[in-house]
Amino acid sequence: MKTTDPRGLAEDLAQEVAQGVAEPGVPDGPGELPQVLYDAPAAVLVIDLEERKVVYANAAAVELTGNRVSLPVDIDDWGDAAGLTDLGGKRMSETSSPLSLVARGIPVAGEPVAVHDAARRGSTATEEQREAAEGRLLWVTGFGLGPGGRGEAGKRVPVPEELESRALVVFLQLSGSEHGDRRRLEVLRDRAVVATDMSFTITDPRRADDPLIWVNPSFTRLTGYEVEEAVGRNCRFLQGRNTDPASIERMRAALRAQEPITEVLLNYRKDGTAFWNQVSISPVVDGAGDLVNFVGVQNDVTERVLVEQERRAALADAEEARSQLRLLAEATTQMTEALGVDDACQGLARLVVSQLADVCAVDLLDRPASGAPRRVAVAARDRADEDRIVRMAAAHDHRPGSDSSTGRVLATGEPVLLSDLPERGADRYGDDTTAATLYDGLRLRSAIVVPLRARGKVLGTLTLATQHPYGRRYSQKDLHLATDLAGRAGLTVDNARLYEREHAAAATLQHSLLPAVPEVGRLQIAARYRVGTDGNQVGGDWYDVLPLPDGSVGIAVGDVVGHDLSAAAAMGQLRGVLRSYAWDGGRPGSVLDRCDQLVQGLEMASMATAVYARLEPPRSSGDRLLRYANAGHPAPLLLTREGELRRLDEHLSPMIGVVPTLGRAGQEGRTEATLTVPAGALLLLYTDGLTDIAGEDADERAELLERTLREVPAGSPAEDVVDRVLAACEPDHLRDDIAVLAVRLEG
Repeated sequence: MKTTDPRGLAEDLAQEVAQGVAEPGVPDGPGELPQVLYDAPAAVLVIDLEERKVVYANAAAVELTGNRVSLPVDIDDWGDAAGLTDLGGKRMSETSSPLSLVARGIPVAGEPVAVHDAARRGSTATEEQREAAEGRLLWVTGFGLGPGGRGEAGKRVPVPEELESRALVVFLQLSGSEHGDRRRLEVLRDRAVVATDMSFTITDPRRADDPLIWVNPSFTRLTGYEVEEAVGRNCRFLQGRNTDPASIERMRAALRAQEPITEVLLNYRKDGTAFWNQVSISPVVDGAGDLVNFVGVQNDVTERVLVEQERRAALADAEEARSQLRLLAEATTQMTEALGVDDACQGLARLVVSQLADVCAVDLLDRPASGAPRRVAVAARDRADEDRIVRMAAAHDHRPGSDSSTGRVLATGEPVLLSDLPERGADRYGDDTTAATLYDGLRLRSAIVVPLRARGKVLGTLTLATQHPYGRRYSQKDLHLATDLAGRAGLTVDNARLYEREHAAAATLQHSLLPAVPEVGRLQIAARYRVGTDGNQVGGDWYDVLPLPDGSVGIAVGDVVGHDLSAAAAMGQLRGVLRSYAWDGGRPGSVLDRCDQLVQGLEMASMATAVYARLEPPRSSGDRLLRYANAGHPAPLLLTREGELRRLDEHLSPMIGVVPTLGRAGQEGRTEATLTVPAGALLLLYTDGLTDIAGEDADERAELLERTLREVPAGSPAEDVVDRVLAACEPDHLRDDIAVLAVRLEG
């Protein structure tokens, strides 16, 4: 190691470290490092860049701290133990010290520090030793040992992988008088800053606009500006149209506060090419603590920034793709679960406003498509804007073929992207003052109008828009997403319309098969039928009241298994068969047996439940004899005028269609129960849509029904009873059909 130049000495030591380490890891004893490093005529440290700790110190460095610290130790704690200060007397831990810079990965080409030798300030030191320890100067050089750590001018020595996260710091003592030390310091500084491969600048804040007063050759190579073109100007000439104003303001604030700062910002070379510049600026004060200069170090980090930007862009693209898939999945689920066309469209509008737009509207053409479309759904972040969206549809012509965006999309089936909308309504709608006023209130910035299409037909449009001042500008990527979303919505709308048409047809058929409630002397009869919304929205529930020739009254309630047109048709057939057998005067059990045999023989239905009761003519007391049979149906309820409730659950038998031989020759058929029903009592028959609700306890639903019936005021008309029961027991979301039949015996 022949050189005494601090930079050269540091490079030689780095080479010794790289060539001398044989085992993985940073050694922690002098015997494990090259002897030249331990006995070097300078204090040498090795810093762990990840931990910001000193992990090795040679003999000279240990002597600086007076053997007062144990390794590893925080870099600031080591600097305090060594008594290091800046030239103004501030502790290293209170400033942007060379140790801190090296620990942050910033090379230090050569910087002076003062030292108050802790080893010579102890109680055993002589007065001469303590005085000699004051005012000594050290020249500090440091850089990372990994690739690129020493720059182009440094000696490139292959470094073991275990040292790539380490940095080397060399402290060279400047001997002689203080004046001689400072003069040598100036010479060394001049050599270092000129020779270094880092761009180095000095400004004079005491002059107007803090101009550059010196730049080294690396600055010229980095920026393309010659010395005479740079000196005398403020360094802001490197800024350009895309330089971040926030970064500039942070740098200005640090300069005003006379604090060091490091920023990465976009600068421009003389030829106009842009590069990412890592700028580190430090204040320089004189012995009196007055600011005399700012020293700047510039480093081209374009490659590092671009790699980071590409990584962030890839992450952003991946997150955007996941977000779009979530939106499409949520929209599909929400529209599929909707109960009708309008519900599906309103759910879609609400969903996209929370994720893709500030305002949204869905317009549908009626069948047949004629005139203006109907605005079936609107949504906006600001609910006050929803009224404006509705009024906009009425104020402006949106008919197919009109000059509006909606009209063009309805006529052509092609989507429209309006990336930049006019700020003023008058520029958008001309003389249409009403539409222009509404447009001004909506503050629209960008919009997309896409067709809702299914089976080759345009059913309507989906309109998305963003608003000033924060809404984004839509792009082609947004248009593709909106088109995909509208395609799914179009299929949902079309399926919902088919669903509604089939439901209407089935419900019409079903209601046509149900009888009108007859008037029967001395009986109050009330019936209700609720159509569910599950499956094809039609089932096989039915009820019947049949005055018989002998003065008796037949009462029936049943439910054919299934929810489709076949179930409705089977219900009509079964009801007709039961009426014919009941008219013959058969007892209830035999009537259900004969229905069972006919159903199975003709394959009219797969299975069904039913209750058939025969209410005999009244006695002189007004009481009546009731005979009933039950084929797997919910038990009817009997409420006396005294408030006693009885569940008619005796003689239960299998469902119709389950047991092939039930009631046939040689086989026992269904039995029946008999009881006397007092005058004033109420009979309630119903189907399981009232008590069997998905996700709810059937026993609790049955208890609710019975409790509701007990609370009916005595003597309430049958109509009122049915209404009270449905008000209390009808589920919020009706999935299955419900039939309810109430019969009260008058006194």
